[in-house]
Amino acid sequence: MESKKLIAGFGILQGRAVSLHDFKTCYEEDLLTLARYFGDSGADELFLYDLSETEEDHERTIGLMKEAARLSDIPVIAGGKVKRLEDVKKYLYAGSKATFLNVSVDDNVDLMKEAADRFGEDKIYAYLPNPSYLTGVREYTQLGASVMVLGGLEMTKEVTDAITSCEERFLLMGEQRLTSDCLKIHNVDGFITSMENDCVCMDLKQELKVQGVEVDTFESAIAFEEFQLNSEGLIPVITQDYRTKEVLMLAYMNKEAFEETLKTGCMTYYSRSRQCLWKKGDTSGHYQYVKSLSLDCDNDTLLANVNQIGAACHTGERTCFHKNLFKKEYQDSNPLKVFEEVLQVILDRKVNPKEGSYTNYLFDKGIDKILKKLGEEATEIIIAAKNPNPEEVKYEISDFLYHMMVLMAQKGVTWEDITRELANR
Repeated sequence: MESKKLIAGFGILQGRAVSLHDFKTCYEEDLLTLARYFGDSGADELFLYDLSETEEDHERTIGLMKEAARLSDIPVIAGGKVKRLEDVKKYLYAGSKATFLNVSVDDNVDLMKEAADRFGEDKIYAYLPNPSYLTGVREYTQLGASVMVLGGLEMTKEVTDAITSCEERFLLMGEQRLTSDCLKIHNVDGFITSMENDCVCMDLKQELKVQGVEVDTFESAIAFEEFQLNSEGLIPVITQDYRTKEVLMLAYMNKEAFEETLKTGCMTYYSRSRQCLWKKGDTSGHYQYVKSLSLDCDNDTLLANVNQIGAACHTGERTCFHKNLFKKEYQDSNPLKVFEEVLQVILDRKVNPKEGSYTNYLFDKGIDKILKKLGEEATEIIIAAKNPNPEEVKYEISDFLYHMMVLMAQKGVTWEDITRELANR
C-alpha cells in the first residue's frame, strides 16, 4: 500500500506567501523560509499557486518557485498562471515535477492535451476549484491530466461518494482538520493544506498513523535491541552533511533518543555529561533534519545523513572536526566538487575581474562570443572522437565543459540546477 502524501501548499502573490484557504492572508515568513522549513520538517511535497497579476510579478514568482524547489529538496507541484504552452514549460523548468491547469479557465482545458503531448501526462494535473467540476474528470483524464487537484473542499457525503466512484487519482486541498477522513479514500493520493508556520509535519503524520492512515515516516529496518551497545548502553552516531558528505560531529544515542529521532525526523542524542536527551538545535536553532540513518556491519555504529542548519559545532564552526593536525597534499578528483570549484572561480572572475584573464575576456565580449566558443568546442569534440586516441577527446571535453561553465555563470545556472534537472528525468 502506497503512503498518502502530506503536501504543504502556498499561494504566491507579489513575492509573498499567502494561504490557500483564502488566497490573501499573508504569512509572516517569506516563501523560501517556509519551503525550507516544511521540506525539512516532513512534508512530502510542495504545492505552489502562482497568483501573480502582472507579467513582471509572474517572472518574479517563477524565480521564487525555482529557489523554493532547490531549498525544500522535495517534489514541487506548481501552476496558476497558464495562458500558453510556454507557461507550462516555465513551471517545469523552474523545478516542478508537474504543472496544474485550472479547468475553470476554458483556454486551459483546450491547452491540456497539447501540454500532455509535449511534456508527458505525468507532468500535467487538472485543478478543480470546487466539487462542481467533478463531473468533468473523465474529460480531463482523456485530455491527458494524470491527477485531479480538488480545491474548495467540504467533505460532505455527496463529495466523498463522487470522489470514490471515480477511477482517477486525486489530491485534495483543504484545512488540516479534514486530513484524516480525506486520506482514507482509496483513490486519494495526498492532501494539500496551508499549514501554520509552527506545524511539524512529522507530528501530524504520527497522528495520522494512529488514525489508521498510511503515511511516510521513519521506520527502522532493524530493531534497536539488535544494536551492539557500549558499556554505557549507548551507540555512537557519526553525523554528516547529506549533500557534501562532510563529517559534522560524533555523538551518542540510547533507545529513547533513537526512537525520538525516528518519530520527529530531527537528530536527538543522549548527553553523557548531562545524563539526558538533547535534540540538536533546541538551544542554538541549529537543527539537524534526518535524511537517512545507516548501521555499520558490526551493528555498533550509526551513520546519519542530515540537513544541518547553521553550525554543527558548539564553537560556531561548521564541523566539530575543524582542528587540522596534518594534511598530505593531494588532488581532489571528486567530479561534482571539481565542477563546483571551477564554477566558483569563474563566478569570482565575473565579480572581481583580473587583468589578462581569458574568462574576463569572454565576459567582456558577451553572450555571442561565449556561444561561438562553445559551438567551436563542441565541434572539436566531434573531430577528436573520429581519431583513435581517447586523450584528445578528454582534452576537448574539458575545454567544452569550461566554456559551458562560463555560459552557466553568464546565465545564472548552478550545478545544483543541472543535477536536479537530471535527477528529475
